[in-house]
Amino acid sequence: MRSHYCTDLDVANIGESVEVCGWANSHRDHGGVIFIDLRDKSGLVQLVCDPADSTKAHEVASSVRDEFVLKAKGRVRARGEGLENPRLKTGKIEIVVDELIVENASETVPFVIGDNNVGEDVRLKYRYLDLRNAKAYEIFKLRSKATVAVRNSLDAQGFLEVETPILTKSTPEGARDYLVPSRVHNGEFYALPQSPQLFKQLLMCAGFDRYFQVAKCFRDEDLRADRQPEFTQIDIEMSFCDQEDVMKVTENLLRDVFKACGHEISIPFNRIRFKEAMEKYGSDKPDLRYDLSMIDVMDIFANCKNEIFSNIAKDTKKNRIKALKVPNGDNIFSKRQMQSFEEYVRKFGAQGLGYFQMKEDGLKGPLTKFFDEADLQKIVDAADLHVGDAIFFGAGEKKVVLDYMGRFRIFLAEQMNIIPKDVFEFVWVVDFEMFEVENGKVKALHHPFTMPRDIDNTPIDEMESIAYDIVLNGVELGGGSIRIHKKEIQQKVFKLLGIEDEEAHEKFEFLLDALKYGAPPHGGLAIGLDRLMMLITKSESIRDVIAFPKTQKAQCLLTRAPSEVENDQLRDLGIRLREKSK
Repeated sequence: MRSHYCTDLDVANIGESVEVCGWANSHRDHGGVIFIDLRDKSGLVQLVCDPADSTKAHEVASSVRDEFVLKAKGRVRARGEGLENPRLKTGKIEIVVDELIVENASETVPFVIGDNNVGEDVRLKYRYLDLRNAKAYEIFKLRSKATVAVRNSLDAQGFLEVETPILTKSTPEGARDYLVPSRVHNGEFYALPQSPQLFKQLLMCAGFDRYFQVAKCFRDEDLRADRQPEFTQIDIEMSFCDQEDVMKVTENLLRDVFKACGHEISIPFNRIRFKEAMEKYGSDKPDLRYDLSMIDVMDIFANCKNEIFSNIAKDTKKNRIKALKVPNGDNIFSKRQMQSFEEYVRKFGAQGLGYFQMKEDGLKGPLTKFFDEADLQKIVDAADLHVGDAIFFGAGEKKVVLDYMGRFRIFLAEQMNIIPKDVFEFVWVVDFEMFEVENGKVKALHHPFTMPRDIDNTPIDEMESIAYDIVLNGVELGGGSIRIHKKEIQQKVFKLLGIEDEEAHEKFEFLLDALKYGAPPHGGLAIGLDRLMMLITKSESIRDVIAFPKTQKAQCLLTRAPSEVENDQLRDLGIRLREKSK
């Protein structure tokens, strides 16, 4: 139907007869001559409908409104002197229309295409209209390039793309499963995969050696800006490998993806141990684009005359007292602002927030009266304080302190506007704890198929796993581990997690059986494609890089899913709903 896309045309086409198709982006009547900005995937070109050139085309043009679907035939000419539009790629030319066809009229659209002030709920309800804007198209054009680069990079590194099942068995993997009832087997359910974890391990047992998949995953969990109930991940698994092998493949992959998206990144990436990341940055996904790191001052506060602090400092295993130095903070923030910061950290469980200001004559602040001069000097030396600096303190139970001080670090960086916007700072977080204990219950920090280090000789609260996360600008892109390939180790891990033999057999029989028949050493990693594209495109939400996303309530406003179904469908599935409470 077309000879060119709109922005294929330029001054080299002047005098040519062309045919273009698209949507009416805008229309204007200037003294009887009608101008239409025609839009297609490539951009805009101006149509000129002059009754002196074609009475019929002008008549059709007079009925055109925004978002009408048009086909136009005409001749390319240069715009008149002083009429060029430097903001358009086609700003030096226009098409004088001989023939104009309205392929489809449009009702008045509920919002102007590309209007950023429209509420997200409205945009998601009419997502097909929201996607017509140029910014959205560029995002998905880049996403397509990235996905092609993923396949090309992994293919070049010897990986085989294999699809794994969507309808599978419910297994405990951290989040709630989405369940699918079986019509053939009433009372039994499939689960949508939270990840292809078990299947990719089985492919290693099958001798496939190197597997990848751009996989759909499903998790029924609480949502936020960087989460969706269904998402896409780049899934990788390889045999006869160690941690270094997986990292090298991943770095090559990310280098190729970023290059395809117009960015050069340097490899190898920096690394930080999990414990160091938590102690210095209060996060297992630290943003290293800026400084601001915490230091431990437990030993100094042990001498504090305030019993609250000194008592906290007695238990170095359970508690933490962390200091966060802010260079020039005393000049940036007023005393009132510093006092108000306490309100921020209290939202995350803090009992309070102390601070000192570094003045010409030494440390000043509400806490100085509880320290002698020697200990105040120790604080100055430990934090390398200079005149004009400020330093904040958090004290209490370890997990709580690290969490709120880590959040406070990010909050201060945002307040001071010191976070670089055009930097991609990667870091590997390694040597994770194998387990975490909550309310007396042992849980796997990653998943129960992660290989532990020295399981027979290490206390459970000190055991580490051979696991690794890749972090970009404070966002966890993905993670992976070397897997357990020996049945006896897997059974020991299950027992530590409180999973008895009968339960393990019921839930993981197929994997445990596979480990009996010569499973190779193997490991892998998964990267969230949606999160990756959110960062590359500098989008505010993961929903901006998913064609048809769900809301934070896991609803699709476009299709109105989830929705009720007919009673006959429920009857076929052997399901009877309880009456909704009013």
